Amino acid sequence: MKIAILPGDGIGTEIVAEAVKVLNVLDMKFEMETALVGGAAYDAHGHPLPDSTLKLAKEADAILFGAVGDWKYDTLDRPLRPEQAILGLRKNLGLFANFRPAICYKELVNASSLKPELVAGLDILIIRELTGDIYFGQPRGRRVSPDGAFAGAEEAFDTMRYTRPEVERIARVAFEAARKRSKRVTSVDKANVLETFQFWKDIVTEVHKDYPDVALDHMYVDNAAMQLVKEPKRFDVVVTGNMFGDILSDEASMLTGSIGMLPSASLNASSQGLYEPSHGSAPDIAGKGIANPLATILSAAMMLRFSLNQEAAALRIEEAVKTVLAQGFRTGDIYSDGTTKVSTAQMGEAVVKALRS
Repeated sequence: MKIAILPGDGIGTEIVAEAVKVLNVLDMKFEMETALVGGAAYDAHGHPLPDSTLKLAKEADAILFGAVGDWKYDTLDRPLRPEQAILGLRKNLGLFANFRPAICYKELVNASSLKPELVAGLDILIIRELTGDIYFGQPRGRRVSPDGAFAGAEEAFDTMRYTRPEVERIARVAFEAARKRSKRVTSVDKANVLETFQFWKDIVTEVHKDYPDVALDHMYVDNAAMQLVKEPKRFDVVVTGNMFGDILSDEASMLTGSIGMLPSASLNASSQGLYEPSHGSAPDIAGKGIANPLATILSAAMMLRFSLNQEAAALRIEEAVKTVLAQGFRTGDIYSDGTTKVSTAQMGEAVVKALRS
């Protein structure tokens, strides 16, 4: 089982280190190799996704990824910015299906920004399409003023687009996932305004005919954003496009108490996957030892489940996280009175101890 370890930037190195500790305590035969990615790779090699890193990622069974980005890189040309590394990995490896579970653990009900009765027992799976939409649509760019009166660009444009195969395959992933849960899918679109998402809605409806045992409803993205706050437990599996999924999954993360609790998996057709926390590199707190590593540790559990076929080991990690939360250990983002505030490393050690016992 070969795992590419790509810590990245900011807090990425800290949180990935704790997930690696957890994997090592499982006493399984992993081959782990670490490489630079993002801003760290740009500093060393002049590119956020060097050929050597991409080669390692392609050869691995799974990738454990931290986070990329820092404000100091914002002046770089867009193709050289750290965030292009994750987009490049998704495109080169065909990682089209992003799984983002939003689970509110009973110990964290009071950490949510919503009333306890709205989030207690919450368990949503957001499935985001990753390789299409406005993030990859062509053409894109900027135009200067036609009369040349201004030196800077006067217009910028991006193109939102999807192909039939892209929508069909993500719809099937959603319906298959729903069959293992509560057999309910909500497809989120903006079909009342965007032709791209009328196309999306029509295709999801067609694919649904092959899954008569699964209930399907459609919801506009603005309404979905509101309902996630108003009545989040009405959702089970949510499937949506790249941009809407990016936004809604971050919103859903706060229902759980902290984005530091939200893992994710990005899979291709061969179940090769990239596993990362849903949060970013948080350069403002990097090096302070206060980041929450649980999203990364839970991402490692998803890696064991979806790419390495180690369900029992995945469950062990998830139970260890529940044990640690029940014991009252909290990093600052989920801390409340009556609990014990711990550092990034201490939280990782607590999970390791729970696994060993």
